Amino acid sequence: MEIEESLNPSTTTTIAAVDGVGGRMFGGGGDWGGGAAYLVWEELTVVIPTRKDEPTRRILHGLRGYAEPGRIMAIMGPSGSGKSTLLDSLAGRLSSNVVMTGNILLNGKKKKIERGLVAYVTQEDIMLGTLTVRETIKYSAHLRLPPTLSKEEVDEIVEGTIIEMGLQECANTLIGNWHLRGISGGEKKRLSIAIEILTRPSLLCLDEPTSGLDSAAAFFVAQLLRNLAKDGNRTIITSIHQPSSEVFSLFDDLYLLSNGETVYFGEAKSALEFFAQAGFPCPSRRNPSDHFLRCVNSDFDKVTATLMGSMGKYELATASDPLMAIETGRIKATLIEKYKWSEYAVRVRTKVQELSSIKLPPTHKITISHPSWLKQLSVLTKRSFINMVRDVGYYWARLAVYIVVALCVGTVFYDVGTSYTSISARSACGAFISGFMVAMSIGGFPSFLEELKVFDREWLNGYYGITVYIASNSLSSFPFLVALSVISSAICFYMVYKAALSQYIYFCLILYGCITVVESVMMVVGSIISNYLMGVITGAGVIGIMMMTSGFFRQLPDLPKPFWRYPISYITYGSWALQGGCKNDLLGLEFDNMFPGQPKLTGAYIIQNMYGMSLDHSKWWDLAAVFIILLSYRFLFFMVLKFKERASPIFRVLYTKQALHKLRKRASFRKPAFPSKRYQPPFPLSSQEGLSSPIQY
Repeated sequence: MEIEESLNPSTTTTIAAVDGVGGRMFGGGGDWGGGAAYLVWEELTVVIPTRKDEPTRRILHGLRGYAEPGRIMAIMGPSGSGKSTLLDSLAGRLSSNVVMTGNILLNGKKKKIERGLVAYVTQEDIMLGTLTVRETIKYSAHLRLPPTLSKEEVDEIVEGTIIEMGLQECANTLIGNWHLRGISGGEKKRLSIAIEILTRPSLLCLDEPTSGLDSAAAFFVAQLLRNLAKDGNRTIITSIHQPSSEVFSLFDDLYLLSNGETVYFGEAKSALEFFAQAGFPCPSRRNPSDHFLRCVNSDFDKVTATLMGSMGKYELATASDPLMAIETGRIKATLIEKYKWSEYAVRVRTKVQELSSIKLPPTHKITISHPSWLKQLSVLTKRSFINMVRDVGYYWARLAVYIVVALCVGTVFYDVGTSYTSISARSACGAFISGFMVAMSIGGFPSFLEELKVFDREWLNGYYGITVYIASNSLSSFPFLVALSVISSAICFYMVYKAALSQYIYFCLILYGCITVVESVMMVVGSIISNYLMGVITGAGVIGIMMMTSGFFRQLPDLPKPFWRYPISYITYGSWALQGGCKNDLLGLEFDNMFPGQPKLTGAYIIQNMYGMSLDHSKWWDLAAVFIILLSYRFLFFMVLKFKERASPIFRVLYTKQALHKLRKRASFRKPAFPSKRYQPPFPLSSQEGLSSPIQY
């Protein structure tokens, strides 16, 4: 087989190895990465399960195709045709609410597309807006390039990538977020592509990479992708909406979709010949991609028919444009039927069988090389710290609010004293600080959610693991949480209590623990609920439950024993924090009795008899319990992310089997209604005259 002969028997593909800029700019002659990635899919069907009384909704209908190294394939079609769904299926990124059937083979083997095996550029540009273009590419390079490269070589690769993507002018400009003016949408799109091509991946998928770009930028991006495919023997698959004729001429293969069905698949330059054979040749003055989309987009047939029937001027349009006289749905049905029995479909079936049985040499394998765990931890911590420093909403706004609230607490409870009324005032102050004041940490949830989106993208593309991300986030946030605790504690403690330094240190520690617990709770919520509004509502509800069982609103011994006392009050930070705070504040003090002349009330008496708290353990055990809960929530955050990584595929398989079992009982699933009537147009579209099409056949 010629495919086997083209491979070096000793080839080993290392995705993370990089050729800088392909040796074109800096004289590097070696091919750092490379290797072959042959991708094949057969009878690929994607369905959205519906209720029993609704017809089955198919997104993709039994698609068949392949992608080879050294070629760039374009998936084209009108909006809603299934381009992104096909790309998601091939990259292993399908949503959890859909069911996929069929086979996807990589290098002749049916296996799960692992993280890091496919580089995927999504439509949404997900990046940290507080970093510059150069910083974004630089941090990505240090996270993924192999440790064998020196710092100078990495910097050379970064600068070469910036030049390749035409980002020199904005290299030192912030990407931008809600409060920072940044780069344009087109520059963001080019930056997203630059990040993924850094490592010269063996298999690269791009979802509409030219959207938002001007014609010149779109051409150069497409040309870069073509060079990457040709020079590095990479497999590149991209969906594209409506390319210009120059961009279209750069594609090797074309996969044309309409409503999830294959209209054409083969060499891009042969598409014009296929349409001509089907009776719909491309007019000489029309861009081929415009012509293809116009022939398969039936969304506006009713609108066109209504307008033609009500406005006389459309009669002129009909005379000059034969397409106006034909329903696009009928044109599309004709093309689909023609393709099924065409020589192009036969070639595809033959090629799919050939690539499905491909046998690569035993030494040929795709491996992933990364820097060391400590190197990734250092890079991620530095990047996260810079993001937190520059993002006003992450900690700075909270610090300002904390200072204002601390001043309010200090003035309201100023020099609370040891009178009888101060007994309730002290508990109220402690409850407010450990409850309501700490709950303001929910305000950092939006910024954390944006950072979590970046993690999801980078994790799916195999940049780094879950453990290093959680560790880096904890380390980078530590200085800010300490600052929040120390400054707020200094204001509240010395305005309200005016106690010893040792008590102030304990106060700082307990406040730091409470704030960090709330942040950890919001991390868990964010990992489960990605929607900002729903996450805030859920997080506020969880924090509210913790406050309710703290022992202030109702004493701990009076809480209902099942559930609320055991175990809720024991696993929430509020009860431990309030107990520790009261012990730190009251022990050693004496308070005036309610009745003058009666003995003073000791702090220990108040804690036990008026607050309903136990003195069986010291305040340091309460502090330890808060930190144990803190670590537990961090571990729970880790477990949720790990569960999504390990268990989600298992549940997805079970969900797919169950859904398919139900769907196969439906007639709408077993017998899809494919249009079968053939239609021959009354006159060819080639009657239009003008300039020649840029694609010759």
